[in-house]
Amino acid sequence: MVEPIVIQNLTKDFSGFKAVDNLNLTVRQGSFLGFLGPNGAGKTTTIKILTNMLSATSGSALLNGVDVVNDPKTALAGVGAVVETPEFYPYLTPRETLAYLGELRGMSAEDIRSRRAEVLDVVKMSEWADKRIGKFSKGMKQRIAIAQAILHEPSVIILDEPTSGLDPRGMVEVRGVLQNLKKKQYTVFMSSHLLNEVQEVCDDVALIDHGRLLKSGSVAELINSVNIRRLEVRTLQQIDGAWLNKISQIEGVQELRASGPASFHLTLDGGDENQARLLHDLQALGLTVVSFKESGVALESLYLSMIKDSK
Repeated sequence: MVEPIVIQNLTKDFSGFKAVDNLNLTVRQGSFLGFLGPNGAGKTTTIKILTNMLSATSGSALLNGVDVVNDPKTALAGVGAVVETPEFYPYLTPRETLAYLGELRGMSAEDIRSRRAEVLDVVKMSEWADKRIGKFSKGMKQRIAIAQAILHEPSVIILDEPTSGLDPRGMVEVRGVLQNLKKKQYTVFMSSHLLNEVQEVCDDVALIDHGRLLKSGSVAELINSVNIRRLEVRTLQQIDGAWLNKISQIEGVQELRASGPASFHLTLDGGDENQARLLHDLQALGLTVVSFKESGVALESLYLSMIKDSK
């Protein structure tokens, strides 16, 4: 089976500076991949090569088996993309904008009508379909940009930091759209520098820095590879200094602190087996545990460690 995105030995050199350095990455069918790295890591350069906005110095980028360098028209026919800040004619409505863009893509009037309603629903903009875009917030414009990217039913969607520059409400709204794309099993390649966004939305993740791939795999695999876990525990008992002293004696417990009258955070060495042992030890102390969960930063630990080592 041909994978939707295959990047092989991709390099982009700007007068001696390698923005992308021998990058190799494969995105599997139906995966939502987070292309994660700090600002300046090479994410946008890679995306611009994938979308034929930049040429590679060497290497190849295959979209559905077709090299975008050698045959960009064929390679990009089944791709939808949102790169950089979207701009639309302010006097047009979303309905009119999608009709115009559909015509530019060569879609029939019938296909435009049927797809337009569907994509506006996917991006949660149906109620705004006949309002002028000029009065929309940046987050609403970003949702329209995603709508145009999926209008022609592409097999691959490429998004360059889709929540960048949005206020908190806009970020939540766009992430809701991303979840909809995931439910519909699109193959999505999304760059981001936001750990919580990748951990919340993505199936797979590729860590990049200085143009080089540091690590890739499923989000679950990468989280499980981290030997340090941050946990939040809630109990029926009030957590005072005496309780904290007892808990701190448990093997592997570090960075223990109360986080509420009946809750505490800690860092634990080890994986799932150590978590099970910790839960047993807490109960053995006489604590009644009502909630025991990871605080959602395991990926952060791996990310920061690998970025530090790549300097």
